[in-house]
Amino acid sequence: MVSVRVGEYIEAKGISYYAFENKLGASRGSISKAVKDGKSIGSNVLEKIMLLYPDLNPAWLLTGAGSMLTNGASEPAVTTFKLKTDATVESQQIPLYDLEAYAGLVPLFGNSRALQPIDHISIPHLPKCDGAVYVTGDSMYPLLKSGDIVMYKIIEDIPNSIFWGEMYLLGIDMGGEEYITVKYIQQSDKEGYIKLVSQNPQHQDKDIAIDKIRALALIKASIRINAMK
Repeated sequence: MVSVRVGEYIEAKGISYYAFENKLGASRGSISKAVKDGKSIGSNVLEKIMLLYPDLNPAWLLTGAGSMLTNGASEPAVTTFKLKTDATVESQQIPLYDLEAYAGLVPLFGNSRALQPIDHISIPHLPKCDGAVYVTGDSMYPLLKSGDIVMYKIIEDIPNSIFWGEMYLLGIDMGGEEYITVKYIQQSDKEGYIKLVSQNPQHQDKDIAIDKIRALALIKASIRINAMK
């Protein structure tokens, strides 16, 4: 069924139905309803989909033959970092924020409900997430690289809610300015401190005072889009 494959493409690319329908100029809910109910999608809409999304293999879309994406593109790789206590959500719309548009994690986490995301990500069977942002820097390479997207769950009670050894998105007070990073958090030998550990061996571990953490979120999943040349 063509509509089912359209839904598979939307989920694989992490596009929200609202953004997909808006880009096509289709009425809100028309594509999502067709996918959900297994109904046909008009040929004029299919033509527009193939025009606007050139990485989508037309043969696969219409017949199911071959791979989803054309040569030169690959499906986004999704990595999930789940706690044993996490319950997955069958479907959720995770807001994707442009971190550079805000003055750090503190205002983002504090006002996320009032802020306008740049898009939404829909990936089934992930743990509950509060939002997503793009990663910069190479401290967690090769697990994460600059340009990857991380999805997170905000931690409210910072001193009492850290799971040692897990990966976090942090906003740290550095001389009055907020330094944003992604690190593993481990216990420190110094009282009142935590140890920030990188995946990249070229980055040194660092102890910081726990009261310097202004914002904290547990990383739940990441997305990497690989393009073949």
